[in-house]
Amino acid sequence: MENTAKKPRSQLDRDAWVAGAIEVLAEEGIAGLRVEVLAKRLKVTKGSFYWHFTDRRDLLLAVLSHWKDGRIRDIIKQTRAQPGRELEQIYHVIDVYSASRSRRGMLIELAVRDWARRDAEAGAIVAEVDDVRLRCARELFLACGVPMEEASSRCMLLYAYVFGVSLMVYEKFDTDVARLKRDIADLIARSTAIAPSPKAA
Repeated sequence: MENTAKKPRSQLDRDAWVAGAIEVLAEEGIAGLRVEVLAKRLKVTKGSFYWHFTDRRDLLLAVLSHWKDGRIRDIIKQTRAQPGRELEQIYHVIDVYSASRSRRGMLIELAVRDWARRDAEAGAIVAEVDDVRLRCARELFLACGVPMEEASSRCMLLYAYVFGVSLMVYEKFDTDVARLKRDIADLIARSTAIAPSPKAA
C-alpha cells in the first residue's frame, strides 16, 4: 500500500478573505456576498472563515474599513501637489478618476454606494470618504486662487462628472471623445477667478 501524504488544506489569512469579498462585491454586489459562496470561491472550508471572523457582519465591516482606508489613502496621494502645480494636479485628478483604467475601482465604488443606501454604517463610511474627496479637491482649487464658494462648486462638479461618466455609454455621441474629455476638464478646472480680466476704463 502506497504511503501518500495528504495534501494540506489551503489556509487563508483575514486579509485574503477581505480581498476575496471585495472581488465578489464588485461582481455581484452586497447581496452576492455570502460566506458559503465566498468559501467555495476561495477553495477553503467555511470553518476557516470563523477562525478569522465572528460572523458575516464582521466580514462586511472589515470590507468597509479596507475600502475606506484605501480610498482615503489614494485620494490624498492623487490630490497632493507641489506648490505652484495645483492646476496641473486638478487635471491629473480629473484624468485618473475618469479613465477606463479605473473601471474595476468604479465597480467596487458603485457596489459600496448601493450598499450604503440600505445600511447606516456603510452610509457613514461613504459620507466620510466623500467628505475627504471634496475637501482635498477644494484645497487644490483654493491654492489656485479660486474663492471658497466657487472652489466648493468646482470640486462638486469634478466628482459629479467623474461618477456620471462612469455610468454612461458615450462613445457614439461624439466622433472625438478625447477632445470632449479635454474640453470638459477645461470647464471644470479653469476659473476666471484665477486671473480676473482688468475692468475696461
